Amino acid sequence: MATRLVQIHMKAEDDSEIGRFWAQALGWGISSEGPGVTNLEPEGFVYPDPAAVCVDVVRDPEPKTVKNRVHIDLATTSAAHQSDLVTRLRALGATPVDLGQGDVPWTVLADPEGNEFCVLEPRSIYRDTGPIAAVAVDCADPRAMARFWNEAMDWTLHEVTDDHAALRSAQGVGPFLEFLRTPDVKTVKNRVHLDLRPYPGDDQTAEATRLRALGATDIDVGQGDVPWTVLADPEGNEFCVLTPR
Repeated sequence: MATRLVQIHMKAEDDSEIGRFWAQALGWGISSEGPGVTNLEPEGFVYPDPAAVCVDVVRDPEPKTVKNRVHIDLATTSAAHQSDLVTRLRALGATPVDLGQGDVPWTVLADPEGNEFCVLEPRSIYRDTGPIAAVAVDCADPRAMARFWNEAMDWTLHEVTDDHAALRSAQGVGPFLEFLRTPDVKTVKNRVHLDLRPYPGDDQTAEATRLRALGATDIDVGQGDVPWTVLADPEGNEFCVLTPR
């Protein structure tokens, strides 16, 4: 059995507004599976496909109160592209954010509801990821997180150090999933989390059981009776195991 990252779930007070911002930021299309949900994926995309990690923006009345522990890093191909992208994103409603990053070659912005993201300087490792270079997760122990997520998914571990770990789909396409050491402690439910999906023919219940054996725990975030299973990784980051597809 195995599972894979298929999308990120982003909460927003106004899913339509934030969905429009991210669709324009990424150059992706918009659809909706129901009221309060805005789905984003590349034009012509056949879901699920490792070439992209899609974005579901889901309405939630609770306002953002702390820095997100999960964020998106955007890829650029040149210094000019980075500068132009930052200018375009600010015109769409993004604002600069100071997280204490100091003098770094990337630009830290926030979307119209304050969700932080980075516009990276050109890096060869991200030359073929598409607009999303990486989904980045703050953590206390990148090595421990790499061990869990390397077993949780069928993605390939590319790098692991005391400060950073990176995985990518086994097909070598799409964005990276990265874990970054940070001193910050998780205090509230994440407004951005990962959604995993087992492969067709696999058993969702058995997959959730396997993930618990690796160190995941059950968590109640008020989801009620839903067809997906809500778990938390060893550092308490919520994620969902969707039905096989």
